[in-house]
Amino acid sequence: MKHPLFSRVALAVDMPAEGMRRGDVATVVEWHPAPTPLDEPGYSVEVFSAVGDTVAVLTVPESHLEPLRSDEVLTVRSLAARAA
Repeated sequence: MKHPLFSRVALAVDMPAEGMRRGDVATVVEWHPAPTPLDEPGYSVEVFSAVGDTVAVLTVPESHLEPLRSDEVLTVRSLAARAA
């Protein structure tokens, strides 16, 4: 398992259908092994708002996540456009 359970990660790709963008921070809540040797493992992650409310729960392949780095700064953005 590349990302430990309950660790924070960043989305590595935009996910417009879910209203999520590359760089949004998520928490790993489950690991899913690859169904076959040709597939990649995946994760379920939970995305929270700035005040801690759940915004989305996503299941993504491992390549859609990247670890947070010490040279990065967290930021906030409005989800208003997502609701429109």
